[in-house]
This record gives sequence, C-alpha cells and structure tokens, in this order.
Amino acid sequence: MTLEEALAALDGLRRQIDVLDLQILELLNRRAVVAAQIGDVKKAVSLPVYEPKREEEVFRNVTTHNPGPLSEAAVRRLFERIIDEMRLLQRERLNREQDQ
Repeated sequence: MTLEEALAALDGLRRQIDVLDLQILELLNRRAVVAAQIGDVKKAVSLPVYEPKREEEVFRNVTTHNPGPLSEAAVRRLFERIIDEMRLLQRERLNREQDQ
C-alpha cells in the first residue's frame, strides 16, 4: 500500500467513525431520556438513585451479549461510565427540582 492509498483509506475509515460517533451520541441521548424518566419514577416513590443490583443486571446483559472485538472488561468499563453519567443526570434533575 502506498502512502497515498493509506491516507485515503484512513480518511474513509475516519468518516465511518464520525458517522458511528453521531449514532452513538443519538443512542446515548435516547438512553438519557429513559434514565431521566426512571429517575422521575424513583423520586415519586422515594427510591434511591443508586441501585447496585440493577447495575449488575445491566453489566451481565451487555457482557453476555457482547460479540466482540471488545473484551468483557472493556464493555463493563464503558457501561460503568455510561451508568455513572445517567445516575448523575438523575441526581442533577432531582437537585434542580428540590431547589425550586
């Protein structure tokens, strides 16, 4: 492969990544909407935001359905971060409503 071919290949692959990133962003925002709704339900019945048992269910779900090439540990780390952000969203919404 020539340098020119390699650069063209990289450009095409990076464009694919850009499209995928926007799809991931859309899915994360859709997940955030649902997480916010879950937070509203929890608030209505005074349930805690943090539910370790449910988080383990999420980890089990995604790791057992992971076809790769990401490792189970990598998937878990990614979803730990996603869940942390969703929990933060729930807490921020709860705090905003309490401040009003």
